[in-house]
Amino acid sequence: MKLKQYRTYFIEKLTPLYDSMEAESFFAIALEELKGWKRTDLALNPDAELSADEVEKWNVIVNALEKQKPIQYIFGKAHFYGLEFEVNENTLIPRPETEELVEWIIGESKHKGQINVLDIGTGTGCIAISLAKNLTDAAVSAIDVSEKALTTAKRNAQHNNTQVNFILKDILAAETLPQTYDVIVSNPPYVRNLEKAEIKENVLKYEPHLALFVDDNDALIFYRKIALLAKAQLSPNGRLYFEINQYLGTETVQMLEDFGFTNVVLKKDMYGNDRMVAAGLQ
Repeated sequence: MKLKQYRTYFIEKLTPLYDSMEAESFFAIALEELKGWKRTDLALNPDAELSADEVEKWNVIVNALEKQKPIQYIFGKAHFYGLEFEVNENTLIPRPETEELVEWIIGESKHKGQINVLDIGTGTGCIAISLAKNLTDAAVSAIDVSEKALTTAKRNAQHNNTQVNFILKDILAAETLPQTYDVIVSNPPYVRNLEKAEIKENVLKYEPHLALFVDDNDALIFYRKIALLAKAQLSPNGRLYFEINQYLGTETVQMLEDFGFTNVVLKKDMYGNDRMVAAGLQ
C-alpha cells in the first residue's frame, strides 16, 4: 500500500471520533515517529510504499486512537516549552496552558539571579524542569505524592540535562516545606467531579484521576494548604503561582487575599479562561 493511500484510510478511520484537523495532526505525529518523515517528505515522495510490517505498526496506532488513547501515551512522549518529556499512565500530559504559566514565572524571575524554586505536584516534572532549564541560576526542587510519577520526572530531568531535587511528599499531610523559597508554583488537582461531563473521554479513561479531580465540596483544598505553607516559607518579595480551575478564579483570588497575600494577579490563558494566579507577601 502506498503511504498516501494509508493516510486517507488513517484519517477516514478516525474522523468519526476526531475532527479532520486533529486526525491530520495525529497522522503527522505518527509519520515522524514511525518513519522519521515530515509532511513535506510525503509530498516529495507521494508514491512511497509501506511494507506489510509497516502497515501493521500503523494499524496498531489507528486501533489505539480509536480507543481514544492519547497519542502522547501511545508514543510515550509529549513536548512542553521546547523540551521533550516522557509521559505514561502515572503522569498527566503537559498542557499548552501550563506553558503560559511557566512563561509568566520565567519573565518575572529571569533577572533575580540565584533563587530557590519549588514545584508542588510535579507529575512529569515539566514545570520544574522547564524552569531549571531556563533559569540557570535557580535551585529547583519538586514535590509529588506519587513515587511512580517522581521516577518518571527524574528520567525527564536527566533526559533534559537539568538538576532538580525531587521529594516524595503528600503536601496535604505536610506541616512545613523543606526550606524557604523565592518562587513556589503548583498546578494541583482542581477539576470538580461535577465538571467531569466537560472532560474528554480520552482524559477520563487514561489520565491519572489522582492528579485531576477534587471533591465538589472542597475544590480549593490543595490551594489553601499550599497557601498556608507558602505564607510561612515564601521569602520576602517571593511569589506564589498557581494554575487554577477556570470557574474558580474569583474564589481563588479571595482565598489568597484572606490569607494575607498581596499583589494578587489573575490571568487568562490563550483560550480566554481564568487560568493562572500569582501572589506575594509584604
